[in-house]
Order: sequence, then C-alpha cells, then structure tokens
Amino acid sequence: MNEVQRTAEIVRKTRETDIRLTLDLDGQGRSEIASGVGFLDHMLELFARHALVDLTVACKGDTQVDDHHSTEDVGLCLGQAIDRALGNRAGIRRYGHAILPMDETLVTCAVDLGGRPFFAWDATFPTAKVGTFDTELVVDFWQAVCTQGRMNLHVLLHYGRNSHHISEAIFKGLARAIRHAAEPDPRSAEIPSTKGVL
Repeated sequence: MNEVQRTAEIVRKTRETDIRLTLDLDGQGRSEIASGVGFLDHMLELFARHALVDLTVACKGDTQVDDHHSTEDVGLCLGQAIDRALGNRAGIRRYGHAILPMDETLVTCAVDLGGRPFFAWDATFPTAKVGTFDTELVVDFWQAVCTQGRMNLHVLLHYGRNSHHISEAIFKGLARAIRHAAEPDPRSAEIPSTKGVL
C-alpha cells in the first residue's frame, strides 16, 4: 500500500454544527458514526465499508430545526478530508466509476479526482422522505462532498422505486467509485495529468 499515510482530521464549529471527522483512505472499512441523523449514519457506515476507508464522525447539530445543517456540514467535512488526505494526488488512479444495482434500483456513479469541482446529478426520489429524513438532503450532501473534495461527481439513476434503495445505491456506488479513483496506481507514482499538477 502507500508509504505515506493518507489521513485527515477535520474540525468544524459553527453556530449550527460542531463536527469532528477523521478519515483514513487506506483503511479497512471501519466506521464510528454519530451524526445525530440516523439515516445519514446508516449511509456513512455503508460508504466506509464499500470505500474501504476508516471513518469517524461526531456531530452535534441543530436537528431540532431539521437535518439539513448537520447533513450538509458533514458532507463539507468529508469532502475536505478527502482533499486533504489525497495530498498532491500523485500516484492515484484519478478516475473511478461504478454501475451498482440495489434490488429494483440501478445507478451509475463516476468521479474524477482531478482537482476541479463539477457536480452532475440526474436522480429523482419517488418520495420526499425516508422515515424522517428528507431525501433532497442526499443531493445536498454529495454536492458538498464534491465541492470541498475538488472532484467531478456524476450520478445517474437509471431506474428505482424505493427511495431507501436509491439512496443506498448512490452511497455504495460513489464509495466504490471514490475507492477506485483514490487507489494508488501500481504503474505510476506521477501526478495523473499532463499539466503536472491537480
């Protein structure tokens, strides 16, 4: 594996949230998640397992208002952690994708860890909520990850009936795509760009 430790710790404190997040890109899929948002906890556990990262999240947020601030701010912190852990991005594969089925759902996810944020999302949820969680927050979470992680992030939902399954397919698919893109390239230790910088 990599000789350099690809880890990051992000601490973010605002009037709306107080977050501490740690990430090890070369982990084993372990997670310890306490975001204060049950459904997000479930999704982040899936993400860590399928991305094979070690992830801890501790968030105290204004969930008495709703889940928006906590969900979006955890996404900001995860994106910052990915960016910081990648360093100058030398020796990574850079690109990753996954076509992922989840029961009746099929989704395509693709990422480019090329240093420029671009967010493309074509996925509509059939219901406004999963339990008490607003499904629109899935989009907000990943847009925050994309922007702070300085990546191209594309999600295309081909079909799906169940909002929980759609969310799960997206989190697992992006986990697999990011895992592949962030993996060391056994053929090159160089920065994967003709520009010489990402």
